[in-house]
Amino acid sequence: MSLLDGILKNIGGAPDDVANLAEKVGIDPAMAEKAIAVLGQTHQMEGDTVELASSKTGLDTGVLSQIVEQIGGEGSLTSFASMLDKDGDGSPLDDIADMASGFFGKK
Repeated sequence: MSLLDGILKNIGGAPDDVANLAEKVGIDPAMAEKAIAVLGQTHQMEGDTVELASSKTGLDTGVLSQIVEQIGGEGSLTSFASMLDKDGDGSPLDDIADMASGFFGKK
């Protein structure tokens, strides 16, 4: 189970895991994880969250909007960002990479 699976299980109405979310919106689970992380990051930035995430991931804004809806709306993105941004630098991506490195024994 990924970190994001655990977070999704704690959000009421969200899919049980990233694989289910990915299936619902029609993308690969790895891309769904990346999209959720980027949405959490861009939610903290100035501008439209979905449009900024689209430019960073290459995913269509419609798909990203579906992901936001599936995980509980824009309010839930703050939860994702704060849970994933362990070092408080405003970017959860480096923290996710560090966690992944730890899972594979590279840290």
